Amino acid sequence: MIEPRGVVHFSIAVSDLEASRRFYTEVLGLKLVNDASAYGMMFLRAGNDHVILAKSDAPLQRSAADSRRAHHAFKVDTSSYDEAKSFLASKGVEIFEEEDRKKGVFVGRQFYVHDPDGSVIEFTEWDGTSILD
Repeated sequence: MIEPRGVVHFSIAVSDLEASRRFYTEVLGLKLVNDASAYGMMFLRAGNDHVILAKSDAPLQRSAADSRRAHHAFKVDTSSYDEAKSFLASKGVEIFEEEDRKKGVFVGRQFYVHDPDGSVIEFTEWDGTSILD
């Protein structure tokens, strides 16, 4: 059996690398590690974790029927959770859903936004604990 030790990176399909780089770095706060746009990729970092923005060869289509179940989640400190929401609002980014989970695998407050291509991005104050029934 394979026993993965963790996640090296995950990729997010985008239609416009430069617009997505600006959104993810200037608005969401990820750090640019390597501009490989000549190869259709931008390598970013959030804390110690890596994200690749990957130029999609196929048109990206999102609809209201798309669920937020398929999303990418980033951690923020509890002390900066409200500040993160205010900052995004000041940049014109709509928070389309927010919740405060009292039980489950990822408990705590979380909110959801869309990136320029409509992918769902979650910000959570999850502290690594779970409350399962």
